[in-house]
Amino acid sequence: MKVHEYQARDILRSYGIPVPPGEVITSIEQAGPAYKKAVAEAGLGEGGLAVVKAQVHAGGRGKAGFVKLVRSAQEAEEAARFMLTHKMVSVQTGPEGLEVKKLLIAAGVDIAHEYYLAITTDRKSRRNVLIASSEGGVEIETVAHNNPEAIVKTPLHPLTGLQQHQARTVAYKLGFKGKQVGQAVKTMMGLAQAFVDKDCTIAEINPLVLTPATAAHPEGQVLAIDAKFNFDDNGTFRHQDILALFDPTEENPAELRAHKFGLTYISLDGNIGCLVNGAGLAMATMDVIKLEGGEPANFLDVGGSASEEAVTEAFRIILSDSRVKGIMVNIFGGIMDCAVIASGIVNAATQIGFKVPLVVRLEGSNVDAGRKILKDAAAKLPTLQAATDLGDAARKVCGAVG
Repeated sequence: MKVHEYQARDILRSYGIPVPPGEVITSIEQAGPAYKKAVAEAGLGEGGLAVVKAQVHAGGRGKAGFVKLVRSAQEAEEAARFMLTHKMVSVQTGPEGLEVKKLLIAAGVDIAHEYYLAITTDRKSRRNVLIASSEGGVEIETVAHNNPEAIVKTPLHPLTGLQQHQARTVAYKLGFKGKQVGQAVKTMMGLAQAFVDKDCTIAEINPLVLTPATAAHPEGQVLAIDAKFNFDDNGTFRHQDILALFDPTEENPAELRAHKFGLTYISLDGNIGCLVNGAGLAMATMDVIKLEGGEPANFLDVGGSASEEAVTEAFRIILSDSRVKGIMVNIFGGIMDCAVIASGIVNAATQIGFKVPLVVRLEGSNVDAGRKILKDAAAKLPTLQAATDLGDAARKVCGAVG
């Protein structure tokens, strides 16, 4: 589960991590007042710097023109008008883009240096790890590729987590000095605690910034300017406060629909729909389709105990994608009963019809009964082809869709 930047900033603030003041708006008319409020709370006054940022679950906002610096209420309104009336198109959205419905207007800050800070799980060492870099504000993958020495990684103890002395060591490695070290340590410790408390898969601040020295802050301030939190879906039942932040408008409607029926569905870019039981088998199915020159339109795992209703819904979801020109069903019955899948196919044919080629490979539990159900319903399934094995199924469906 993902949350918006403004929600992530609220989480940081709740853990004592300093964040510039800001406000979320949903209309152009709110932009001017929100600008005035943000700069006033930051002690900047009229003419002070603020930033208007689109709130979408996709990166590349700056390059797409959906992060703008403004210095007046009028400029804030102009930026809001552009963002709320245009779709954001970036490398992460695809050419269709995303509709922007919310904007964050936050006080701007002068920046002396930018840093990167995150906590995630290192599956190789099977431990959580603090990742930090003195080269923040850019894609960390680029930094890791071009200058791996700039990345500081600190593994965390499974029970005691991040320790103060570890955070201080990282702060010194990043170049913080004097009172800056204490501020940086406080931020790291807060981020680490939030990661554990909220069952995160990643907790990221990019950039973490150091402001220039001022009379009020002779050594500058360490502030979190942008934040990202992803949460483990398996742990959200423990966090009703986090579940309340879920924004369904940012999710694929078909994926939400599948979730209601206990299905795991991910939309892809191809034209061959896949219905498979088991994540590993689904991955193998997609690989074999590509091996035969086809392109999968989705990942769809019906699991080991799907009902006929769920299987029928799975076909509805697949066929709701206009790009799908053929469907491949690959079932290896263990817990799953092949007869259930066969009945679901017949139900779907009866209720919604199949106008595209359908290739079915059944094997395993109660397979003879499943094959008989399909054979008896042949009149209802004129586009059906039976396959002897996975390779045969992939060749047939790829051949059928051309």
